[in-house]
Amino acid sequence: MRRLLLILPVVLFVILIGVLAVLTLQTKEGRDPSLIPSALLDKPAPEIQLAAVSDDIPGGFAGADLRGRVTMVNVFASWCVPCLAEHPLITRLAEDGVPVYAINHRDSAPEASKWLKVNGNPFTAVGFDPEGRASVEWGVTGVPETYIINAEGIVTFKHAGPITAKVLKDTILPKLREAGE
Repeated sequence: MRRLLLILPVVLFVILIGVLAVLTLQTKEGRDPSLIPSALLDKPAPEIQLAAVSDDIPGGFAGADLRGRVTMVNVFASWCVPCLAEHPLITRLAEDGVPVYAINHRDSAPEASKWLKVNGNPFTAVGFDPEGRASVEWGVTGVPETYIINAEGIVTFKHAGPITAKVLKDTILPKLREAGE
């Protein structure tokens, strides 16, 4: 009995290590937080109507603006550090001709306007969402998030988290091509 009491903690520890190892070694698809499913996939983009952040930032857009060509919607905030990290890649997409709309999530107009002036504004239009109501309709779980919408206005892809060079090359660009087919 005494031996069992000495061995039992060791056995439980080994089992715990085994479970943690299995969880750690799961496939990327099972562990990647950017693969959060969206209730909007294969459904029309929300019919939102967002005002501009300020008079000097081109903006305000509605759901109807997202039809007629493949577009992206990027949800960002001035207080979001990963948003700043992905911003050069968003800018590159816009420079390559991808219409990128933005939802400014739970921010203040002066801070958002200042952020866009300092870092550049690659967006076709920026919709201001200070209370996060439009973000709820889009199913936003955090910033940044990016959606791809096909020409019919259907959401075809959602990426949660910052766009990195690898994500851009391996995921976003192929999904943009798919949406255009």
